[in-house]
Amino acid sequence: MDEKLTQTAAAAPPEPAPRVERHTPLARIQAAPWLIVILLLAATAWLTWRAFFYNPNADPVGSAMLAFQKQNSLTVFSSRFEVVAESTNAQGVLGIDMIKSRQAAIIPAMVEYRLDLSAMDRDRFRWDAGSSTLAVTLPALRVSRPNLDEAQARTFTQGNFVTGGAAQALARNNSLQAERKAAQFAQNPEVVALARQAAKDAVRQNLAIPLQVAGFEGAKVVVAFDGEQPPAK
Repeated sequence: MDEKLTQTAAAAPPEPAPRVERHTPLARIQAAPWLIVILLLAATAWLTWRAFFYNPNADPVGSAMLAFQKQNSLTVFSSRFEVVAESTNAQGVLGIDMIKSRQAAIIPAMVEYRLDLSAMDRDRFRWDAGSSTLAVTLPALRVSRPNLDEAQARTFTQGNFVTGGAAQALARNNSLQAERKAAQFAQNPEVVALARQAAKDAVRQNLAIPLQVAGFEGAKVVVAFDGEQPPAK
């Protein structure tokens, strides 16, 4: 009898599944520490502001006055224009005019309008907590002495013979006239109105940041001059 040999093939052990490795992008790994640093800096800045600057009981009037303490005056407006002056000079003997000369000059001039901040005491600030409005009353503007740019002046001289003394006298008299006319022009109502509006705008801008730092972010500032009716809140 033939023996049949039966061989049972043993099942091969299963191969281990390939290991899948997930790699975190390098950019993300590098950005994570910086994000933490930024968050820490932001938190530190907020805590510093909260500890040293934020004050729920801050005085808005005191904050406004503090903004002006380091300034004695504030130039709010300047006006540049030209003035015309005319002078004559006569020289003679025994009361008889022998030599006559005339000079006309067009001289550029500039005046500045300044706000005296040393006069801004506490009585000039009024805080209305209900409407979060700070009302400011300004003193009258101060007008500077006219600054004549005589180097840029245009002169026109008439006369057959103008001596050195006559030329100096004509120029001196024209300068005095030009300064006087410039001072008069500086009081022109239209120019003064422009200067006053510029002063109000400057004060509002100067007080906006101190009030925000003090915690009054929605505060409104209304400005008027002595004798003016304050604008409606």
